[in-house]
Amino acid sequence: MRQRGENMIGDKLVIKDYHRSAAAMIFGEIKSRLSAAKKPLAVTVAGESGSGKSETAAVLAELCDEAGFKAILLQQDDYFVYPPKTNHQKRLEDIKWVGPQEVKLDLIEDNIETIKKGSAKTLSKPLVNYERDSIGEETLPVETVKVVIVEGTYTTMLKNADFKAFINRDYRQTRKSRLERSRDPATDFLEKVLSIEHQIISRHKDMADLIIPPPEDEVDNE
Repeated sequence: MRQRGENMIGDKLVIKDYHRSAAAMIFGEIKSRLSAAKKPLAVTVAGESGSGKSETAAVLAELCDEAGFKAILLQQDDYFVYPPKTNHQKRLEDIKWVGPQEVKLDLIEDNIETIKKGSAKTLSKPLVNYERDSIGEETLPVETVKVVIVEGTYTTMLKNADFKAFINRDYRQTRKSRLERSRDPATDFLEKVLSIEHQIISRHKDMADLIIPPPEDEVDNE
C-alpha cells in the first residue's frame, strides 16, 4: 500500500487521461534512477494553479508503487504559513504577500532530508483542513519509502529535489480545470493573484529536468 499523506482535507481530485499521460512521462524518466538509487529519490511536480500537479503526482505515486518503489506524496498546500481562508485574507490585506513566502519551503526541505537519511520510521507533517481553515498534523510511515513526490506551485525551488518536472500550462489555459475542482470562486482578485503567480512560476520552468506540454486542444486554442 502507498505510504502517503491524505489530500488536503476538503480538496478533491479530478484525474483525466492527460494526468495519466503526464505521470507516465515522469515515471519513464525516473525509473532507471529509482532502480539505481541507494536512498529515496525526491521528485517534484510543479506548475501553475489548475495545471494538474496534484492529479499527476497522485498517478505518479501509483505508478511507483505498482513498480515496487514505495512512494510518499507531499503536497505544498499543507505547508502554507496560514490555512487557506486566512491566507486569502492576508492577500486581500497586502497583495505583495502572494509568492513563495506564503509557503514553508524550508520545512518541506527538512521533511525531504529526513526521509532521505533513512533513519526515521515516521514523519510528522502539516495537514490542512480547508473547510475548517486550520492546519493540523499527520504522521506517516517512511521507513521503506523509495521515492518522495512533492507537488506544488513553487516546488521547483526545492534544493533537496533530485528530479524536477514542470507542467507547462498557464492559468488562462487551466480555467476550466480550476472551476472543476471548485476550490476557489472565480473572481477578479483571484485572476490578479494567478497573474502574479504566473510571473513567478513561469521563470521556474528553466530549472526543470522535464517540461510536460499542455493538452493538444489547449495548444490549438492559444
